[in-house]
Amino acid sequence: MRIALRIALAASAAMLALGVAHAEDKVLKLGTEGAYPPFNNLTADGKLEGFDIDIGNALCEQMKVKCEWVTQDWDGIIPALQAGKFDAIIASMSITPERAEKVDFSGKYYNTPSAIVVPKDSDLKGTTKADLAGKTIGVATSTTHFNYASQTYTDSTVKGYPSSPEEQLDLVNGRLDAIEDDIVVLSQWLETPDGACCKILGTPEPQPVDIFGPGAGIAVRKGDKELVDKLNEAIKAIRANGKYKEINDKYFKFDVYGAES
Repeated sequence: MRIALRIALAASAAMLALGVAHAEDKVLKLGTEGAYPPFNNLTADGKLEGFDIDIGNALCEQMKVKCEWVTQDWDGIIPALQAGKFDAIIASMSITPERAEKVDFSGKYYNTPSAIVVPKDSDLKGTTKADLAGKTIGVATSTTHFNYASQTYTDSTVKGYPSSPEEQLDLVNGRLDAIEDDIVVLSQWLETPDGACCKILGTPEPQPVDIFGPGAGIAVRKGDKELVDKLNEAIKAIRANGKYKEINDKYFKFDVYGAES
């Protein structure tokens, strides 16, 4: 009996150890674009950096899982999630009803408004439909900014781009009258030599929640409630323990989280 008991106890200990090892070895694959600084950017030497990346790493640490990042072009990022290329998207994706039909979202992890940028010598005075009538506006496709521009500036030519850097380049080279994007992305670009050409014209008002959503969230495959719950708990935890503020202050001079919901 003693021998049998020892064998049983040894087996139980081995199973426990194996379970702990599996928990420690669990990998959460995170998808991001890598072309949306300062939120996510792929450096020349192939490293990912930015607010999204630091937040994702902090969430993985909080959840005690290992992070593995995967880059994916923006237009194909939701199909890649659905196909199992990664488990979640952390790429400044706004929570919208249209996207919520395809994926499930965590709560927001930041919320910043849209803005319009024009050349410094532009004669444009405002951001209304009438102000921009007849002008060509560059916007990254498959984004809330593109949806807003397409629905609002119907008297303008709205030109789509794969990502923000392409629209910025065309504005610099005089092929566009204006671009629309996240105000933080635009503000930081304006501080670079390439962005010295331009200025923020203003923030379009209103910014409808049915287009822009309540903020940027983390997308997961439909029905993965367990992961959504874990992410929401981790977001609350890093907001409470100061880690979020530490990351926020690394990139911004204000709290990008926005108003508490």
